[in-house]
Amino acid sequence: MRLQKYLASCGVASRRKAEEMIAQGLVSVNGQVVREMGVLVAPGDEVMVEGRRVVPEEEKRYILYYKPVGEVTTVSDPRGRPTVLDHFRDYPVRVFPVGRLDFDSEGLLILTNDGELTQRLTHPSHEVEKRYIARVSNQLSEESLYRLRNGVMIDDRKTAPAKVSVLRKDPFSTDILISIHEGRNRQIRRMVEAVGHEVVRLKRVQYGKLTLGDLERGQWRELTMDEVALL
Repeated sequence: MRLQKYLASCGVASRRKAEEMIAQGLVSVNGQVVREMGVLVAPGDEVMVEGRRVVPEEEKRYILYYKPVGEVTTVSDPRGRPTVLDHFRDYPVRVFPVGRLDFDSEGLLILTNDGELTQRLTHPSHEVEKRYIARVSNQLSEESLYRLRNGVMIDDRKTAPAKVSVLRKDPFSTDILISIHEGRNRQIRRMVEAVGHEVVRLKRVQYGKLTLGDLERGQWRELTMDEVALL
């Protein structure tokens, strides 16, 4: 099995993230640091990530979590801020977040130890739709809505078309429902900034066909097998 796929099967990260970890020299096989792609792992090989041995997870777990504002979506934070994984320190297996929600955002987050599923959900080619409710400063004009729907420039690259509808509007803010299938860093906020506004509040309400349901902030539950099949 290729090393990056092996790491994904261990629940370490998606294959794409695993490739980054390999390139950074964080992975060794039988005591030798590996930096190139394509290395094969055979039964009995010892694979270490940052000095810790990893083995394939036999039991896959899938969690739906309502992330509140004020938590980072990482394993640890150098600034000492709370992380989403603080809630799962005593969970039977190690799980990792699928994608990210930034510190100031809230809403639906999936956590799992299934690296293959993580790869399918986060790779742009699969175009998994993510839906958000955003409160935007001031009134969005029809021109701004048109630009958001048809793509704006971020880092010299145009975003894919988005689905955008207005939920509420007053003189000082606009609430929109916006759906995207890309996953660029802070994408919704940067798209709104590109049309001259600011995101005041951001909540992810749907990932693929999954919704928050009746979960409250900070609550989580395991997904059913039917829900996993939907993903």
